[in-house]
Amino acid sequence: MKYLLATVMMFVSLSLSISSCGKDNDPGITSDNAKNNNENTNDPAGSKMKITIGTAVFTGTLSNNATGSAFKARLPLTLNLTELNSNEKYFDFKTALPSNAANPGTIQTGDLLLYGSNTLVLFYKTFSTSYRYTSIARIDNPSGLAAALGNENVTVKFELIETIRSN
Repeated sequence: MKYLLATVMMFVSLSLSISSCGKDNDPGITSDNAKNNNENTNDPAGSKMKITIGTAVFTGTLSNNATGSAFKARLPLTLNLTELNSNEKYFDFKTALPSNAANPGTIQTGDLLLYGSNTLVLFYKTFSTSYRYTSIARIDNPSGLAAALGNENVTVKFELIETIRSN
């Protein structure tokens, strides 16, 4: 029981330290806003973000998990994603995100996933996989995503879309 309690306390501490880190100091990341966006990090369910690739704009829904929350806390981000395998773009963060990897079986176009604990992967083709990932978000309508990303490295901007709460 003591081991379980210690493990839970370490996970909570790690989660809090990750979400309080603010922006990553990774090369390839441009911080677009000095404002701390932590007020909405506890409940990403339904949290929307805007993804801009050149002139193309997509919306995405953050995953309702610790990884989605930690990614949300880092927004806004502008990342230089590297092309890989003609089906994905990736970026390696210097600091880890919480992960709980599982094999999705099939990668869907528009999946934004975490490989390991620090590699963000944006998929632009659907295919079967044996690899394990943790969900970060999903692009709501990925139509045109492959064309927007192209077949080279690309800069992608991720921003939180503030939702208006009704009383």
